[in-house]
Amino acid sequence: MESSSTGTGTGSGRRQATRQKLYEAAVTLIAEQGFSATTVDEIAERAGVAKGTVYYNFASKTDLFEELLRHGVGLLTESLRTAAQETEARGGTRVEALDAMIRAGLVFIDRYPAFTQLYVAELWRTNRAWQSTLMVVRREAVAVVETVLREGVERGELSPEIDVPLTAAAMVGMVLVAALDWQSFQSERSLDDVHSALSLLLRGRVSGSR
Repeated sequence: MESSSTGTGTGSGRRQATRQKLYEAAVTLIAEQGFSATTVDEIAERAGVAKGTVYYNFASKTDLFEELLRHGVGLLTESLRTAAQETEARGGTRVEALDAMIRAGLVFIDRYPAFTQLYVAELWRTNRAWQSTLMVVRREAVAVVETVLREGVERGELSPEIDVPLTAAAMVGMVLVAALDWQSFQSERSLDDVHSALSLLLRGRVSGSR
């Protein structure tokens, strides 16, 4: 999974590049065969590095997966935040910002489908070593949507009766589940097509009222 940071000529840049390879290898293998069945040897082999390189960058397989979750959800959160900020910069409404965030979420999921599958699956598992980290990063992603919803209420664009925390969580969940359904069962549809369908939900036009 790519990061927005650069610095390929430095030691930190090289380490980041190595971590990217390990993230890619781990997320693919774990999506294919599960966390328990995936070994450090397999991750190293898939990434094209020595086994010792894995332990140089991460204390354990669990640590690698925890950092993978943090990294991936961090990228998603940043993409949502950027979509909202860009809409604000061009004078768009908060509803338009939410619509842009839906699209940004779909673009992210289309780019990182294996990570998204892992993330959704892990949200519903308990007694995992990384559960507290997962809850923290999930909260950060949902908080970005909450901020835009609250601004919409303050500006009179959205009803003051909406439950902001629940609505934000519902929007994130809607995009995640709809996108996975799209990729698994309706892959012939384009991203634009899926975005248009979810945009209708956002704008309350499912009932047929205008």
